[in-house]
Amino acid sequence: MEQLDAMRIFLRVAELGSFVRASETLGLPRATVSDAVRQLENRLGTRLLHRTTRRVQLSQDGQLFLERSRDLLADFDELGALFQQQQAAVSGRLRVDMSSGIARNMVLPQLPAFLAAHPGLQLELSGTDRRVDLVREGFDCVVRVGEIGDASLVCRPLGLLPLVNCASPDYLAAHGTPQTPDDLAGHRLVHYVAQLGNKPDGFEYLDADGQRRHVAVAGQLVVNSADAYLAACLAGIGIIQLPRMAVTAQLAAGQLQEVLPQWQAAPMPVSLLYANRRHQPRRVQLFMNWLDAVIRPQLQAVAVAAT
Repeated sequence: MEQLDAMRIFLRVAELGSFVRASETLGLPRATVSDAVRQLENRLGTRLLHRTTRRVQLSQDGQLFLERSRDLLADFDELGALFQQQQAAVSGRLRVDMSSGIARNMVLPQLPAFLAAHPGLQLELSGTDRRVDLVREGFDCVVRVGEIGDASLVCRPLGLLPLVNCASPDYLAAHGTPQTPDDLAGHRLVHYVAQLGNKPDGFEYLDADGQRRHVAVAGQLVVNSADAYLAACLAGIGIIQLPRMAVTAQLAAGQLQEVLPQWQAAPMPVSLLYANRRHQPRRVQLFMNWLDAVIRPQLQAVAVAAT
């Protein structure tokens, strides 16, 4: 229990960036606060805070310990209410990652109602295009578009995300509208890669037999951001392939036009991933079930093979 108390004290010092302010809010002598943090550092064998006369800053180890401490303390508080007759409302921090498109188009519009129903939760939502390390970076769950590539994670398939090929009217006026993949020899793509330096895949489509095909197509621009990818297409730089949900408004407004509709890329799988822990905190289970209920109806169902 003493170590848990020390963790709570350290958490308050780190959040406020001051031993004095932490002692005032906790109602403890400053010396008690300083001793608790020092003893915690000695027990861990590392420096958690860098102290100067003007400020208190987290060390690299301190930042990692801060993130894990928040989760551990929240789990401990939740455990204390597990067997109460009136189970307490869920509380604590949730750290979640998903693509910016999934967040913007599917999750954020419905998030206010969830947060209002659970005011004790604090949600940290990462909306990036890079693949985060779920365990190392302390995420409770992630929504991933594309192949999983990590067998150590538990995967809950949510559905498929249909793609569309599109270009701007200005681009098509200048270069013509391709009618078949063979016509792409005279066109340009905006190339998207997860990491700059990687080789672009080219134009992908499914042939009549359902096999994936790739056509190498020229292109002057390579990006690693979904927002830049769309903006480049709107600017007339080239053809792009992306989830239809991301360009519904632009297609309806005529800012973009669909091309090669008979040659679409394979729909992208969308999955909910989490670490293989036997007992997920109730707040995590609650949020994952809510994500499932929000995202799944907006996706194309995965066909189930007959047995």
